[in-house]
Amino acid sequence: SDSSFVAGAKIGTPPPAVADGEWSLPARDYASSRFSNLAEITPANAKNLHVSWTFSTGVLRGHEGQPLVVGNTMYLITPYPNIAYALDLTQPGFPLKWKYRPENSQAAVGEACCDVVNRGASFADGKIVYNLLDGHTVAVDAATGTELWRVKMGDVNRGETITMAPLIVKTRVIVGSSGGEMGVRGWIAALDLGTGKELWRAYNVGPDSDIKVGARFKPFYPQDRGANMGTSSWPGDSWKIGGATVWGWISYDPELNLIYHGTSNPGPWNGQQRPGDNKWSAAIIARDPDTGEMIWAFQPTPHDIWDYDAVNENILVDLPIDGATRKVLVHFDRNGFAYTIDRATGQVLLAKPFVPMNWASGVDLNTGRPAVNVDKATAQGKNVKNICPSLEGGKNQQPAAFSPKTGLFYVPTNNLCMDFEGREVTYIAGTPYIGGNAPEKGGPGGYKGEFVAWDAVNGKKVWGIQEPFPVWSGVLATGGNVVYYGTLDGWFKAVDATQGTVLY
Repeated sequence: SDSSFVAGAKIGTPPPAVADGEWSLPARDYASSRFSNLAEITPANAKNLHVSWTFSTGVLRGHEGQPLVVGNTMYLITPYPNIAYALDLTQPGFPLKWKYRPENSQAAVGEACCDVVNRGASFADGKIVYNLLDGHTVAVDAATGTELWRVKMGDVNRGETITMAPLIVKTRVIVGSSGGEMGVRGWIAALDLGTGKELWRAYNVGPDSDIKVGARFKPFYPQDRGANMGTSSWPGDSWKIGGATVWGWISYDPELNLIYHGTSNPGPWNGQQRPGDNKWSAAIIARDPDTGEMIWAFQPTPHDIWDYDAVNENILVDLPIDGATRKVLVHFDRNGFAYTIDRATGQVLLAKPFVPMNWASGVDLNTGRPAVNVDKATAQGKNVKNICPSLEGGKNQQPAAFSPKTGLFYVPTNNLCMDFEGREVTYIAGTPYIGGNAPEKGGPGGYKGEFVAWDAVNGKKVWGIQEPFPVWSGVLATGGNVVYYGTLDGWFKAVDATQGTVLY
């Protein structure tokens, strides 16, 4: 990457006031950079890394949340049954300080569409706050493991579960729902950190009053403006079971006082049962965290008929664009396009493929809409072959990282394609509402994943490390100019952040 790009790139919002060695939020900072200033490990000495200790949670399902480190204590959350552990990092062998096992309905295991995962916790004001698969949010005393409050947020009998990590913004705990494959109606809500009281709840589909659209709502593109678009872009009352859940990551800009979250696929996958743009499913949404008001929204994949969603993280950075520093968010969508978007307005500044893909030929920056290749459009009763990327996306929820030292984004990617056949489906509460069959296969080139360094100013890959399997881990970037990721076949890798050389 050129030097002017590196010099001009920086994290848009500072991390909370924590020591360099601490990690109190899902992405460490509000900007979702997943960057640590620690610089002791460098390209020169990374080869000396070795395992110091291990800890088994005893839960053999998907662990998708990073540990937190506050002071000298490490906190981690397991998949269902969502046990919280606190480990004392000052003692030999890192003994257990406490263990909290919450009440958690077994019924949730049968309702979760895609493994019983948990994406971690947030820390603030002496509390560890996280979500349970059965739709509850809990706060635990960080010193003792004592439950402080527990609030029911979703109805597991309707198919609502919660897998996402909450984000604590000021005194608000921001929480969202899962269940887009179960015909639920997606929402995002704020709870009071001290008491757990619900302060606001906004749906992502439905009338303006429900989705909190008012005078402040100013989407950038004309096709996204108008009254009650969360209902008029759906046939009849189909929006009531339209998905658009919030099971991914949340970012926050303190200067603009906006949170950014994605929404999931519309329900069902079969697009012929829901003609229209289906707003605001598969969307990136900016909201006021104090009130939940929607400020702008943008759909990377309007009328999503591939199960691409838009829940992936939005990394907030300031980048030099056309000679001026812009406050942007960078979003690596499941649809295979990497978006650089003005985070104040929702204007797409750049959208380029970051993985092999063929469902669209590009994105029109005048409208923000993809140019869909009609031969890859899915349909009921038609088996459309070789759509790339698959519904796992060019990248799924596994989060990327940004380094202000290099100005590059480090992206764990998938290289998968699918055949897709839509089929008619009937809604029955609490049961799958999918309407599609989509077997997957490896993409072009003989590899199924790649660890990529991405230039979000110019929309280009700087280097990549091809892997035999999808790169399904998150990424850590560090001040020592080393980035880290893991592989599905069990390797932990340290990589030179500038050159892409595997160091360990």
